Amino acid sequence: MTEETPGFEEKPDVPSGATPDDAESKAAPKEGAAPAGDGTADVGLVAQLDQVRTALSERTTDLQRLQAEYQNYRRRVERDRIAVKEIAIANLLTELLPVLDDIGRAREHGELVGGFKSVAESLETVAAKMGLQQFGKEGEPFDPTIHEALMHSYAPDVTETTCVAILQPGYRIGERTIRPARVAVAEPQPGAQTVKAEGAEEKKTEAKKADDKENGGPEEG
Repeated sequence: MTEETPGFEEKPDVPSGATPDDAESKAAPKEGAAPAGDGTADVGLVAQLDQVRTALSERTTDLQRLQAEYQNYRRRVERDRIAVKEIAIANLLTELLPVLDDIGRAREHGELVGGFKSVAESLETVAAKMGLQQFGKEGEPFDPTIHEALMHSYAPDVTETTCVAILQPGYRIGERTIRPARVAVAEPQPGAQTVKAEGAEEKKTEAKKADDKENGGPEEG
């Protein structure tokens, strides 16, 4: 049985020619040394981060596009809703135009009295609240976009095609005409402009002669 010698400690094998410090430095790992493979892990994390950023950018773009499409859809639906409402109102009021014509004729003949007058005025008020507007007046220039000429004549006292009688008033809703005004028109009498110009020239000459006579006549040279 081998007896241990007191105070004796085993030391690592040291190559010949090496100092004890070399053995200790070889046995102990260097402090601060990075484990193998850390550089590769960092590169992988950076690549994953770039992928996440790219995906986030794509999703953000998709969300913005969807929001824009939704806003366009809402505006289109609202525009269609307003258009359908206007068409429905126009169709209803178009059906009421003959009734309004009868009310107008009754008013012209003094027959709009009593309870009939009250009902007629209430109907006209409701139609006006729904946007119905009447147009067409005697003496206004003829406009083929809002007037329908049913009668034609010539008149010496007009300088352009003029509405001389309103046979049926026109009606519009906003800028939309639902019935043109049916009118009788008059045009200038053929040759009237020439006669009128000659008459004006004669009057001018006579006025000049009268001025010369009041001033003692033209001076002699």
